[in-house]
Amino acid sequence: MYGASEGLRTVLVEREAPGGQAGQSSRIENYLGFPAGVSGSELARRATTQARRFGAEILAVKDACSLEARGAARIVRLAGGGQLSARSVLIATGVAYRRLNVPGLDKLTGRGVYYGAALAEAHNASGQDVYLIGGANSAGQAAVYFARFARQVTLLVRADRLEKSMSHYLIDQIRAIPNIRVELNSEVVAASGQDHLEAITITNRATGTEVLVAADFLFVFIGAYPHTDWVGEAIARDDRGFIVSGPDLVREAASPSWSLEREPLALETSLPGVFVAGDVRRSSMKRVASAVGEGAMAVYLVHQYLGTL
Repeated sequence: MYGASEGLRTVLVEREAPGGQAGQSSRIENYLGFPAGVSGSELARRATTQARRFGAEILAVKDACSLEARGAARIVRLAGGGQLSARSVLIATGVAYRRLNVPGLDKLTGRGVYYGAALAEAHNASGQDVYLIGGANSAGQAAVYFARFARQVTLLVRADRLEKSMSHYLIDQIRAIPNIRVELNSEVVAASGQDHLEAITITNRATGTEVLVAADFLFVFIGAYPHTDWVGEAIARDDRGFIVSGPDLVREAASPSWSLEREPLALETSLPGVFVAGDVRRSSMKRVASAVGEGAMAVYLVHQYLGTL
């Protein structure tokens, strides 16, 4: 949206649906301008409509599979053939939820076990017992949402307190909702069921005790890994795959290293003219507002970069 509105010919390549992790959130309540909150899908829909109105072209259900420099051009190759040539590229490919390696979960995925916010299952969970794994905002937001439908929502957190990874406003909400229970120092070690999830085994990390409980639904939010395998060797990444950018490229002697005499721009990657924003960037805040801010900032930096060509 910012690229198109600032006079750049802008193309968005989207593998699934615009919005990423934010688009899957049940409710976002700490985003500026929405005092009553907004669903992630609605925010993503509005943003997409706004981008199109400014003239951005959206290539939906397309997957970028490689990135390379060809002189001043930056070439993005698409899976299935075809390529895009641009003077600058912004990588905002985000992250995906990590899978939980627990006996019984794989065969029940999609049948009571879900990764991420599977909002379509909320009404199916009406009157049921719902368990969520995770201690960050995405898990907390989902717990608040599912509490409107489920008989009981239990949030299983590995840490010994929620304050380590969840926003204070969300913790206050969870504590005020009577059908949400938080179990700290807890993790799921097994799941069982025939055609649908029926039970899970929970262990307490502090005491070592295990308990088998009936469960109708299990939603997993245990962190994420970045979508960066496609960028190849030209883009410096850390040991977890997140993209290194800006001053860190010089300060940490990243590999590949920065190749120009000038300093890299704030969100510029090791390949000049290629920028990064959002969750895929190392040390990002993992918040919608910061991701939007980085997107706007990246467009400003793209103009600076284009001015050097």
